[in-house]
Amino acid sequence: MHRRTLLKTGVAALAVGLAAMPARAEETVKIGLILPLTGPFASTGRQIDAAVKLYMAQNGDTVAGKKLQLIVKDDTGVADVTKRMAQELIVNEKVTVLAGFGLTPLALATAPLATQSKTPQVVMAAATSIITEASPFVVRTSFTAAQATVPLAEWASKNEIKKVVSIVSDYGPGIDVEKSFSETFTKAGGTIENLRVPLANPDFAPFLQKVADAKPDALLAFVPSGVGAQFMRQFVERGLDKSGIKLIAEGSVTDDDLLNGVGDVALGVVTSHHYSAAHDSAENKAFVEAFKKAAGFRPNFMAMGGYDGMHLIYEGLKKTNGAGGEALVTAMKGMSWTSPRGPVSIDPQTRDIVQNIYVRKVARVNGELYNVEFATTPNVKDPVKAAKAN
Repeated sequence: MHRRTLLKTGVAALAVGLAAMPARAEETVKIGLILPLTGPFASTGRQIDAAVKLYMAQNGDTVAGKKLQLIVKDDTGVADVTKRMAQELIVNEKVTVLAGFGLTPLALATAPLATQSKTPQVVMAAATSIITEASPFVVRTSFTAAQATVPLAEWASKNEIKKVVSIVSDYGPGIDVEKSFSETFTKAGGTIENLRVPLANPDFAPFLQKVADAKPDALLAFVPSGVGAQFMRQFVERGLDKSGIKLIAEGSVTDDDLLNGVGDVALGVVTSHHYSAAHDSAENKAFVEAFKKAAGFRPNFMAMGGYDGMHLIYEGLKKTNGAGGEALVTAMKGMSWTSPRGPVSIDPQTRDIVQNIYVRKVARVNGELYNVEFATTPNVKDPVKAAKAN
């Protein structure tokens, strides 16, 4: 009994300590950036890390008279590691903001700690709709999978695609892609068969064989950033590139970071997403040039989430005079700016980003492969939360 009482007391003391931390006035504002820098999702980590450091190089490391300190941690893409690192950053480093979160399970593992300690959690990558509902301290600058997918379903239904088979990775964003595409597409009169592939160690071959046997008008695909090249390779190995079956996808499949490595098989693939390195704006041209010069490779949509995430943190801290906690989250709500991806804002009700979604086709531009935009749906909110509100 004595040991159990001590344990309860210790847990209560930790909770009190966590809750009290954001109230401390610090001359240094610490930002804890948790990313998968090694493992299968390392491309996500390196993109966000490079974008965050570029933003700081361009905008300085002092905000509201306080010095900013960036603390980068590699969670290897494992949720238990993310949670442990987040706790260490809150308790030991006393960070003002947590940021990063390359996959949905990693963001969800951290959300209870953000709530308990009242630490803003800026999600720069993870794309499942429910993430911002897991804590009132989560604010997202990436996208939601459903947000990126509904415009693709609308495009498909208007372009002689009647029968679709989908292959998605079997976790939150994949399920969101499957559901949002299916609902929109079937309402327009189409039919769809849905297949799910394990997230860990995926082998797409048996699923692609089912697609070949079904002979749909199109295959809809979703895999996380970094896995698209493997998917495309198996698509070709099965001969589907010569089958007459159109390949359409949520934009993670034709990730700008890896697209040149996929090769000519990607030409003509139609996707929808919120960012392309080929986006035609002065802001994006300047961003891509600066990013390439600093990092040595071109930015993808993960970099965009990191870059805009830092903009949100900087501008929020200016509004709060360097304070964190609830004040910082409140300052972030409703904020709007012109990003390299186009006009964006933070929905004050959901804390999700509102942004343009572009339908794109892979094409060769100046000798390189790019996602070239040809249609725009402006100011798209997350449709999952929008449906709940109605």
